Amino acid sequence: MVKAAVCREFGAPLSIENIVVAAPGPGEVRVDMKACAICHSDIMLADGAWGGILPAVYGHEAAGVVESVGEGVAAVVGDRVVISLIRSCGSCRNCNRGIHTSCTGHFAIDDRSPLSTAGGELLTHGLHTGTFAEKAVVHSSQVVVVPPDIDWASACLLGCGVITGVGAVTSTARVEAGSHVVVIGCGGVGINSLQGAAIAGARSVIAVDLEPAKREGAREFGATDTVDGAAIDMVEQVMAITGGWGADYVFVTVGAKAAVEQAPSLLAPGGAAVIVGMTPNGVTADIDTTALADASQRMLGSKMGSGRLATDIPQLVGLYQQGRLKLDELVSHTYRLEQINEAVESSRTGTARRNVVVFDD
Repeated sequence: MVKAAVCREFGAPLSIENIVVAAPGPGEVRVDMKACAICHSDIMLADGAWGGILPAVYGHEAAGVVESVGEGVAAVVGDRVVISLIRSCGSCRNCNRGIHTSCTGHFAIDDRSPLSTAGGELLTHGLHTGTFAEKAVVHSSQVVVVPPDIDWASACLLGCGVITGVGAVTSTARVEAGSHVVVIGCGGVGINSLQGAAIAGARSVIAVDLEPAKREGAREFGATDTVDGAAIDMVEQVMAITGGWGADYVFVTVGAKAAVEQAPSLLAPGGAAVIVGMTPNGVTADIDTTALADASQRMLGSKMGSGRLATDIPQLVGLYQQGRLKLDELVSHTYRLEQINEAVESSRTGTARRNVVVFDD
């Protein structure tokens, strides 16, 4: 029996319960959890934004130690690993094209949840990960070994917020050195897009946010300029910073309809708007398609930064070790599992970069 934070009613506080986490099957690993960040996607799921079946255990941005492995798994007991919701069968059409975030393969773990209550009630394995618990069982493609010189709270961020924000820049958009970049939203994902743009060698990195504190903090992560998202002359400010051309790339890292609709107005001819933040189901945006086509502009979707864990996580670790990628500075506060509702509420206000639940002293 292990402790877990269980969602039993959308919009209600998570309940701390003793649950059963099954042994790993073929191709699976069981991980002793050390840290798990609170991602805004977990909050939206717990609020019912994308539906789902309750009761459920959410959480997907985590790190821990491999406790046991199933048949055919290369990972070994004792490995320090980052866990992500990205998983790959390695053989479907999308995986063969490198689009691991859209894998269509079948995973045995989906046929029966590895999570249940002491009474045998099955719990939904949230995002095929379920890391708001002391133990987690996931497919082996969802874990990547990391070195011991990264603190657990920092390491867990690689599994979602960092790979999503940086990857949107380096993998989805493939920003070229010398580009003008705008990032709308300076939260947990947006500040990593700022980092990605700086790493890519962008000429200007413009952070847009409604909160003055977030705009000021953005400079720590690579922003060269900041703009108030509520400013009437926001477009004019971006044009002035970019020498009148506009941005080559605009990254929308918040799940807001208005931000998506605004992005094309900030673009230069031939530029691309990259939609990173996810809105609730059913939200649509109004775009002037004639203007988009006339300026040869593009709109790109970026799920989890188009991530490929086996290659991207080691690259991000390397950047961290070189001092080119900030991880420790992303952690706002740490909490115990019993304090998860406090961590969620703090994250909900949007003031925290990343709150992290830690499972060891």
